Amino acid sequence: MRFSTDTPRPTRDSYHHGNLREALMEAALRLIAERGPGGFSFAEVARAAGVSPAAPYRHFRDRNALIAEIARLGYERFAQELERAWADGRPDPVRAIETVGRAYLGFARREPAAYAAMFEPGFPLEEDPHLLQASERAFGVLRKAAELACDSHRSQGVRPPPLMVALHIWALCHGIAALFIGRADGNRRRMPMTPEELLEAGVLIYLQSLGLVKV
Repeated sequence: MRFSTDTPRPTRDSYHHGNLREALMEAALRLIAERGPGGFSFAEVARAAGVSPAAPYRHFRDRNALIAEIARLGYERFAQELERAWADGRPDPVRAIETVGRAYLGFARREPAAYAAMFEPGFPLEEDPHLLQASERAFGVLRKAAELACDSHRSQGVRPPPLMVALHIWALCHGIAALFIGRADGNRRRMPMTPEELLEAGVLIYLQSLGLVKV
């Protein structure tokens, strides 16, 4: 399920079909877009959803559990989009990595509030095993891409460590998203090129430095 921060605020009468859980998540996403993941209380979520302060406890243990569920669902969609972009390494592993990077930025652009909850939840991912598992699945796509790229393009018989490559690509994608497109509050830095162009150049220079792309 994809949540929109533009959804009209629900009323109490809208919960008789059991959609209180979704309404709370929608309200939380609106608040994340306005203030960031750490900028509101559990009671404020209830107020934004138009329900009593006790109502959220029917579905979530506390505020962190609500944020964790938003982040978990975000990671699930994120992983699916990265998998589609990877396309089993077609047409070749290096170009497929670039496509995965563009999908990374595309998700941050389309779902900035969910993206903020995923990467700035305000608590360690280890606190929620399901959230941790979902995040590892998403990173697993980058790691798989790096492993195939390293296997397919060896430099003088030396294979770069795939985990290192995956972490560097992740850091590059996340840094560009955080600086230029991934802000839930809409305040982004400007630059004379698109984030995708910056990412493509960065990935190319990095992979060339490892000998995975011929100069």
